Amino acid sequence: MSTLQLTKPLIGISVSREIGSDNVPRDFLRASYLHAIQLAGGIPILLPNIPESQEALKVCHGLLLTGGGDYDPACYGQSDKGTKWDGVSADRDETELLLIRTAFDLAMPVFGICRGIQALAVAGNGSLIQDIATTYPDSLLHHHQSAPRSYPTHQVTVDKSSRLASIVGTEQVQVNSFHHQAVDKVPKNWVVNAHAEDGLIEGIELPQYPFAIGVQWHPEDLVDNFGEARQLFISFVQAARQYQEANY
Repeated sequence: MSTLQLTKPLIGISVSREIGSDNVPRDFLRASYLHAIQLAGGIPILLPNIPESQEALKVCHGLLLTGGGDYDPACYGQSDKGTKWDGVSADRDETELLLIRTAFDLAMPVFGICRGIQALAVAGNGSLIQDIATTYPDSLLHHHQSAPRSYPTHQVTVDKSSRLASIVGTEQVQVNSFHHQAVDKVPKNWVVNAHAEDGLIEGIELPQYPFAIGVQWHPEDLVDNFGEARQLFISFVQAARQYQEANY
């Protein structure tokens, strides 16, 4: 690397893609992700939906996979089951899967949020529930809340033996929820570390890896008021700092 000595780890962050009213694609990110990384002591670096982001990630020390639109079912070997897709972007799908492969090749810490946990499942040859309301028609939980993003609306049970439990320090976490898809088939070597009350998978992790965790909720919107959410980012950035120290 250059002679510049970084005092904080660089966290590469995936971004959303949408087509604007002028028919021009836009890459963007909600600022709450930036705030959460900065609060935890990291420097956020945005990774646009282009193949060259793979090279940019190589100078980072951690990868944060963010929320956003749906994955094309073709990415996990399924056809459209007639459910409504939300914000599908082939460029984002391809870029994120490339970023994940690169991060794991480098043994870099990885943290997935909402779509991010789904990205980890897809990248590992797992699969997704295309629409929760169709698959769980009797669930009383509302996985896409109308309450503000900073307001938890349901409870998640965390496996007490998991790394996630050691991070958040509890087996019951109050979470927010903004999704209509979720992990179905868990990738090989990954384990489920959290469930919602209706049985839906809310978290996965990769044992024996420096840091690889995905959660279905949005802790970036809870960091100012909830210690469990804040601790997730602190632990992730600490793992990135260890990676930084070991590799540079």
